[in-house]
Amino acid sequence: MKSAILALAISGASAYVAPQTKVSGSALAATKDEVVALAEANPDFLGQAIGFWDPLGALDTNFWGLGNEGTIGYLRHAEIKHGRVAMAAFLGYLAGSTELVSGPHKILPYRGYEPGLTPPEQWDAIPLYGKLQIIVLVGMLESYGEILDPHYTNGGLPGYYPPIKGKRPELVFNLFDPFGFFEQDSPEKKARGRLAEINNGRLAMLGIFSILSEAGAPGSVPALQGLIPAYDGNVMIPFSGDFSIFS
Repeated sequence: MKSAILALAISGASAYVAPQTKVSGSALAATKDEVVALAEANPDFLGQAIGFWDPLGALDTNFWGLGNEGTIGYLRHAEIKHGRVAMAAFLGYLAGSTELVSGPHKILPYRGYEPGLTPPEQWDAIPLYGKLQIIVLVGMLESYGEILDPHYTNGGLPGYYPPIKGKRPELVFNLFDPFGFFEQDSPEKKARGRLAEINNGRLAMLGIFSILSEAGAPGSVPALQGLIPAYDGNVMIPFSGDFSIFS
């Protein structure tokens, strides 16, 4: 497990991204040589300044018996997914810091809502059942993405989420591209979009952790000093105000 965590921590710098040209299904389950080529061809700062960087040898590992190519698919998918979460977290933090979101509301967003709290404090103020609803919804979406065939560890496209529109009467939109803006894009444009997404995700991971670091330890990020309100809690213990398994 520790090896998996360490590998995920450095996977962002290894540029596990889709190529900018149309590829066959077999190429989606990239080999180590293909991933090295993708990393060195990446035009972002890491790709140009560092190229391929895998100090822990993550690409030579075999997670849970998936094999080398399956492990590479897992790591590529993990980086894309973590980048998406980071982009949502970064924008969510900024939006949650505005008066429009954190100010007074005629209709309370949840029971016990208090205006003027920072985003981490707002999370702490949400009742436990409200938090559990969010976790269950995310888990449902995640489980549906995992049953896609072919799986991303077995030749599938890392980062791809299957359509959900029409699967049930209440599902009238897809999770990705709900209004169909990108349906007519060429394969080349979609490949460029995937590359832009992974680069933006890396930047967002740095951004959200910079904000959280400054909030938890004021002055730790000089560029953000005085801009981010201090937070006395611990974002890594999201249910600390509700229960503890150690007490």
